[in-house]
Amino acid sequence: QVQLVESGGGLVQAGDSLRLSCAASGQTFSRYTMGWFRQAPGKEREFVGGISRFSGSTSYADSVKGRFTISRDNARNTVYLQMNSLKPEDTDIYYCAARPGSVPVVTALDYTYWGQGTQVTVSS
Repeated sequence: QVQLVESGGGLVQAGDSLRLSCAASGQTFSRYTMGWFRQAPGKEREFVGGISRFSGSTSYADSVKGRFTISRDNARNTVYLQMNSLKPEDTDIYYCAARPGSVPVVTALDYTYWGQGTQVTVSS
């Protein structure tokens, strides 16, 4: 079992930055590839980005590429999502997720553990 807790969400203006954190506890953090997803009410959960077990590989959705950066600190059991140049369309609940395996994948069903989510609201 892995427990995930997101933090860092909030209300910001367009163009601002936020950094989300996801703290993991339970099994060895470095065993898991980590992903960030987001979801608006009534919509499917959308892949934002992911990072491999030892940070050798990252991937991003086209909508955030160049603005968002994922990193992880295995010593602190934490994964981060740095979000810059935020837009109103980035408003969502953001979730971190963990999956056994070497590389991040875009499908939510492939992730085993999920956090409770943190709200990000970007005003225009």
